[in-house]
Amino acid sequence: MTTSLNTFAVGDTGKITGFDIAGKAYRKRLLAMGLTRGTEFKITRFAPLGDPIEIKLRGFSLTLRKEEASAVLAELVA
Repeated sequence: MTTSLNTFAVGDTGKITGFDIAGKAYRKRLLAMGLTRGTEFKITRFAPLGDPIEIKLRGFSLTLRKEEASAVLAELVA
């Protein structure tokens, strides 16, 4: 089931499946940061107020704002 990245919980592992049409403004920047289709990631933590979200992928940590994270579509990996 594909869902937005910002709906995942801390400790969840997922795989990028694409980008939301509403997040078209962020797409190019997110691709440049390594968020390409098929990339696996793990939710590391959320800031105290829930924004930003830190994920670990490709051996580095990446912090995304909620708006950016909502543009990323992903599926949960068991």
